[in-house]
Amino acid sequence: MRFKGLTKGFFILILVIVTAAFFDVLGPYFSPVLWAAILAVIFHPMKTRLRIYLGERNGLASILTVFVICMIVFTPLAIIVSSMAIEFNVVYTKLQNNNTQLPVVLADVMRHLPDWANSFLAEHDLNTADSIQQKLSQVALQGGQYVAGSVFLIGKSTFSFTVGFGVMLYLLFFLLKDGSYLVSLILEALPLSKYAKHHLFMKFVAVSRATVKGTVVVGAVQGTLGGIAFYFAGIEGSLLWGALMGFLSLIPAVGSAIVWVPAAIFLFATGMMWKAILLIAFFVIVVGMVDNILRPILVGKDTKMPDYLILITTLGGMEIYGINGFVIGPLIAAMFIACWNLLSGRDHQGNSDEIDEEFIEEGKHHPEN
Repeated sequence: MRFKGLTKGFFILILVIVTAAFFDVLGPYFSPVLWAAILAVIFHPMKTRLRIYLGERNGLASILTVFVICMIVFTPLAIIVSSMAIEFNVVYTKLQNNNTQLPVVLADVMRHLPDWANSFLAEHDLNTADSIQQKLSQVALQGGQYVAGSVFLIGKSTFSFTVGFGVMLYLLFFLLKDGSYLVSLILEALPLSKYAKHHLFMKFVAVSRATVKGTVVVGAVQGTLGGIAFYFAGIEGSLLWGALMGFLSLIPAVGSAIVWVPAAIFLFATGMMWKAILLIAFFVIVVGMVDNILRPILVGKDTKMPDYLILITTLGGMEIYGINGFVIGPLIAAMFIACWNLLSGRDHQGNSDEIDEEFIEEGKHHPEN
């Protein structure tokens, strides 16, 4: 018995080491694997409908689903990114060629600052429009030199992104095609009761869908409204600022304000009082309603978490995991709550969520079964 115990303990040690090594190997492709899994979860219902329509041809349905994902997700994203690059180049060129009113505006704003602030700016030669323009030109020149000197690193990053994108699409196809079978294998291996495994898996699915879909919808709406508002306010680079607001909307409550508050100050400083007032009113009332109404409906309702917890876990997740954290943070929080609810008995076999029977049957009909 002692020998058997030692054998079992040694096997567990090997299992832990091999598992840690496996995740270490996957580390460089953590983001592609994560997003392939999330997209497979979100678009699996579409693949199921296509599979039924195509006469149970699962592989063809999976390929078509990947094609649809590329058309409705990645193609618009590529167009937006390229447009942002063009807008950024226009702004950069104007700064470099002294073809912008920004230095004059900043100088006007600084005249209304306290004496100690003006003294500090004067010490650093930032108290006149010409000196500010000279500093901005130097920054633009240094930025161009840095980019030129980092061509190799940029090329390496582009290559890594391309490889990662290809890995994600390749893995996405197989997760759509064999996802139900892989899930059944994982559930069989977990040493938990059936209802606990089903409940945790359904929580993962619900939070992943709600977080991604809700965040994307809120970001798209806020970015679009923000870009339109900037365009009518006469602010240059409205597409760039709108896209930036859409990206910053990942941060609940305060994201888009990082962009529109300085814009309102800019309008006030240039004497365009009515534009500034209307811009503030638009963002506080209209864009604020998008964040305060849509986000709880699209995210909080399905995750069953309060807004403050979603905010904290989103910020904490992005601090640790970068851009992926806006999904990972709320997901960890939801799984934490679900595990403790199961342990305390609040969630039990009578009220826990169950995996759809059709999904289970799809896994059973895999060729390897």
